[in-house]
Amino acid sequence: MTVEQPTAASARRLDIGSGSISYFRAGSGHPVLFLHAAGGAGEWGPHHQRISEQFDLIAPDHPGFGLSDDLPEVRAMDDLVYHYLDVLDRLGLDQVDLVGASFGGWIAAELAVHSPQRVRKLVLLGPAGLRIPEHPVADLFIMTPPQLLQALFHDPGIVENLLATEPGVEDILRSYRDLGALARFGWKPYLNNPKLEGRLRRISAPTRVVAAEYDQIIPRAHCERYATATPNAELVVVDDCGHALYGERPDAVTATVTEFLAD
Repeated sequence: MTVEQPTAASARRLDIGSGSISYFRAGSGHPVLFLHAAGGAGEWGPHHQRISEQFDLIAPDHPGFGLSDDLPEVRAMDDLVYHYLDVLDRLGLDQVDLVGASFGGWIAAELAVHSPQRVRKLVLLGPAGLRIPEHPVADLFIMTPPQLLQALFHDPGIVENLLATEPGVEDILRSYRDLGALARFGWKPYLNNPKLEGRLRRISAPTRVVAAEYDQIIPRAHCERYATATPNAELVVVDDCGHALYGERPDAVTATVTEFLAD
């Protein structure tokens, strides 16, 4: 099957399951599947653009997030894994580099555990997915918008600028929809799979785990545990940064991603 290699970012639809998903695709070269965090669906950001300058980047919205349909048959994390295997099959991609951020990092880890042969290299950016009771993940569902911003970013100037921008109705509705979808996949147990840590040994791809120096959402201990439990994994810490890695330090984070994938 011949796969189209677009050279400019373009939003597309892919019919799959009971509906369709939205995805961006741009660039050429080795395919990279980018799985977004709980926020950031429906967007083509500077980090996407920079990765696409070296690779064929595919950035889908998860079911129920952004502009993707709900796909009610996709109800749990294992369903998401099979969903993305179907996406790869539909796009004719036998093997990809896989980059996942936060919630998307959890999906990426589960996919690499399930089908290690489909992943050439793996990058996890502040990933969720592990259960570490002594270092709990922050409860996103009880935070007010200002509290969430203060937890996401280490730089108070960024927080101040974002708080000064009044969100539109569409932004608010999109945020509520994304949180609803997050609850669907990660409510109980909360943003973790207790069995995942013991299965990370199945990952065969060289792996880079990228941690924020000051992560108030998913404590750095989670990244350290991923790096320890995953074969052939390394830990990289981004200085002066909060959980919103590519939102706060896009140059540093994109560089550590692209350098690892290109090596």
